[in-house]
Amino acid sequence: MNAPRRSLVFAFLGLALAAGGIGFFLGRGPTSATLPAEAKRAPLIGIASLTGEAYVRAVREAGGIPVVLPNTGGNAEKVSEYLARLDGLLMPGGADIPPSEYGEEPHETVEPLDGDRYRFEKALVTAWIEETDKPLLGICLGSQWINVATGGSLVQDIPSELDSNHRDTTHPVAIEPDSRLARIFGATELEVNSFHHQAADRIGEGLRAVAKAPDGVVEATETTDPARFLIGVQWHPEKMAGDEAQAKLLRAFVEAAAE
Repeated sequence: MNAPRRSLVFAFLGLALAAGGIGFFLGRGPTSATLPAEAKRAPLIGIASLTGEAYVRAVREAGGIPVVLPNTGGNAEKVSEYLARLDGLLMPGGADIPPSEYGEEPHETVEPLDGDRYRFEKALVTAWIEETDKPLLGICLGSQWINVATGGSLVQDIPSELDSNHRDTTHPVAIEPDSRLARIFGATELEVNSFHHQAADRIGEGLRAVAKAPDGVVEATETTDPARFLIGVQWHPEKMAGDEAQAKLLRAFVEAAAE
């Protein structure tokens, strides 16, 4: 082979190798289609009016990125931005919703939310339910907010009205077999913790009661829309670290927010 031809062949080989190298880095490098599932973007989960670090830890361990939403000054002007940017919302436990929200005079045991938190959470949960189809998980007070925001009412004091105790105890719950909650747990019976003195009474529009305690107290509600994750539970899954059943609920919530 003469020199000019050898030079041409070597030049061609060089270009081919260079193109192959570029193709390797472009075609074989990480893309959204080839990244493992755990490396894809974790969903942003808003936690309203943070009341304890357990909520942050629970969201993080379930695979979400916790975002604490302050209620200072009522903070209702930020609600539209939260609706746009967050992938899921967790409404945590706390004090009591003013009974005027569901047209009743307060029982003597009611300890109402402070003004800032009340105004912020009312605006946030109402807008989240009505203006988005994004996942929502309510825990204790959060579950009560979901019920009241959809037109429901509450048993204001379980001990005096129903002669039963749900504070600082544990008890079983029976879950409706055809519910999303039963599918998440893979069970229709569950042992839960209990720290509340109120619970859903009249069920809100678009909700159904899907779990009850042995005394008949409603322990969980969910939306009647099968396409949406919207669940409220009276117990505290975030306080049951290491309980695989409760971990299923938190993971299902975060996974729904990631979709």
